Amino acid sequence: MTDRLNGKVAVVFGAGGPAGEWSNGKAAAVAYAREGATVVAIDRIPEAAEDAAQVIRSEGGKALALTADVTDTASVDLAIQTTIEAFGRIDILHNNVGVVIPGGPLETDDAMFQRSMDLNVGSLHRTVRAVLPHFLAQGSGSIVNISSLSAIRWSGYSYFGYYASKAAVNHATVAIALQYADKGIRANVIMPGVIDTPLVYKQIAGQYKTLEEMKLARSNAVPMKRCGSPWDIANAAVFLASDEARFITGVCLPVDGGHSCGLPGLI
Repeated sequence: MTDRLNGKVAVVFGAGGPAGEWSNGKAAAVAYAREGATVVAIDRIPEAAEDAAQVIRSEGGKALALTADVTDTASVDLAIQTTIEAFGRIDILHNNVGVVIPGGPLETDDAMFQRSMDLNVGSLHRTVRAVLPHFLAQGSGSIVNISSLSAIRWSGYSYFGYYASKAAVNHATVAIALQYADKGIRANVIMPGVIDTPLVYKQIAGQYKTLEEMKLARSNAVPMKRCGSPWDIANAAVFLASDEARFITGVCLPVDGGHSCGLPGLI
């Protein structure tokens, strides 16, 4: 711990994950706390939010678990209001919520496409809209949005809505960064490549005969010949949220073992 975020309040939407396992959101929440931040762990599932908060508390950190649905404006607004009432400020907004709905244009009906856009992009709109007035009032704030390498690369899977929505996350973040660059507010994107998380294996399990085959195919697609971990994403998030990155905004950062530098492959 270097206390890079000492005295700051970090709000993490999508902070939950399976008990005993590490998701990108849960790792980010814990990593923020390990650097001194007070963390508000928010998830749609109360038990998942509490699990992340409990890990932080068990390590001596300070955390509050809240439940919110990022597709519901009132729910998001209440979570932010509760955070302000509890801690008086917000310094970091971390958006980790996302969904993969399989299918190309022919297999994706209107409802499926709208769900992809609402969860992956609409969630960002709601959380940023709720937090921005507080950032503007205090003259500072950092936004870290989790996108995907699929925002800029074909991943090898037929995920039309996911590609479209994650590309939108990237450019929406750039728009926020430039509009508020002179207000002390920064916004950046992390684009995870092949990351070893429980959710990924559930999402693409049907496309491989065995778990071992899936892991081997994904690892071989990366120049480093291995998958990343949620901690690789969390460490990048801590840097972007910290004052060490005070002159960095509007960046879409691949965390991918060099994957984005080569030819398209499995993500």
